[in-house]
Amino acid sequence: MITIKEVTSKRDLKAFVKFPFKLYKDSKFWTPPIISQELKTFDKTENPVFQDADARLFLAYKNNTLVGRVAAIINWLEVKHQNQKKMRFGWFDFIDDLNVSKALLLKVEEIGKENNLEYTEGPVGFSNLDKVGVIDDGFEAVTPMVTWYNHPYYIKHYEAAGYAKEKGYIESRFPFANVKTEFFYKAQELIKRRYQLKALKFTKTEEVMPYADKMFDLFNETYASLSSFVAITDIQKEYFKKKFISFINPEYIKFVVDKDDALIGFAIVMPGYAKALQKTKGKLFPFGFTHILKAKKHSKDVMFYLIGIHPDYQNKGVHAVIFNEYYHTFKEKGIEMCYRTPELEDNLAIQKIWKHFDPEVYRKRKTYRRYL
Repeated sequence: MITIKEVTSKRDLKAFVKFPFKLYKDSKFWTPPIISQELKTFDKTENPVFQDADARLFLAYKNNTLVGRVAAIINWLEVKHQNQKKMRFGWFDFIDDLNVSKALLLKVEEIGKENNLEYTEGPVGFSNLDKVGVIDDGFEAVTPMVTWYNHPYYIKHYEAAGYAKEKGYIESRFPFANVKTEFFYKAQELIKRRYQLKALKFTKTEEVMPYADKMFDLFNETYASLSSFVAITDIQKEYFKKKFISFINPEYIKFVVDKDDALIGFAIVMPGYAKALQKTKGKLFPFGFTHILKAKKHSKDVMFYLIGIHPDYQNKGVHAVIFNEYYHTFKEKGIEMCYRTPELEDNLAIQKIWKHFDPEVYRKRKTYRRYL
């Protein structure tokens, strides 16, 4: 018998966060989250997203054993201001039992109907900076810290519950050795002169902070045209600065400004933390910090996390300026492999700027939808 229980206590929340540690304990490819950060994600006093969103968390039990979890999410900015009557769900994990996954999805659908929403979509998080998508191809590769992993059997569970593909995502990678300066060096020199642009270099986190709010504003402008985009609010900016900036080597943050010091392009690259996080087993103490700090400074893998160009400067080659800056930094650091976060498979514009590096698509994801 399957029993669904709503998370109502700190003990329940810890069980919710720690369930994947049991489900993926034998996986070489799952990258565990930091438990303390996951707990804060669902803490309404910590995460400002709850000013504009609701989330109810559920646990599935079979014969008194925890066998699944799901987060049922409503982003009211999306529902009320974009007229997207969407019931989101994420953090969706379960054993290979169709009764378990079905019971959890029925709970999500029930909440959607109660709130007069039109369809469910998942797995997704609260916003565009959260993890997204269930893997349907490329299971035998370690997942970066900014993505979810799942067992191959997940796909049949979505389809058995009557869900159909909503969006497709690709993840790609390329060796740094693929990067040839002839594709961007001369172009970036010309572009900087033509548009009176300059690249900013950072060595300390505090040097980045004066530009951080401008970066989030530009992120909102850059990605506004993408489907299901939900803008980052002012209070969320502060939260994301605290959550992410400390994990980024400031040398891996590149900004491009115009003659008036206005930000017109940015990119954020994160060191490869997957192997370090696997060693921490979700805990920063007593030795987890050591693994994280070592990876921050010395990882030979990097992940292009965000890149954005102001709409007025798109298709003008500004990305060449950014690539030139990264080339010199990566060469100095001895970087070996470059990864990209999940990108919409139909976002041809962003895929076009990477073509000269001959990237390999090594993983595919999708989200699923079901009308209520």
